[in-house]
Amino acid sequence: MLFKLENGKGVNLEHALRVMDGLGLTMLVVPKAHAPWLEQAAAHAAQIGEDAAREQHAWLGQ
Repeated sequence: MLFKLENGKGVNLEHALRVMDGLGLTMLVVPKAHAPWLEQAAAHAAQIGEDAAREQHAWLGQ
């Protein structure tokens, strides 16, 4: 089943969700029209995280 997932083959949704859970991931299902908003929010959150990490490294002198 993992081989199928890794190679883009079809798998049972229950199995895919179990793998995601094991990796600490979740799936959010939203209307397609809302996807761009969520993608923008995720990109913004990632940028904030990168900025915070950079500031912490600078503060620690690393």
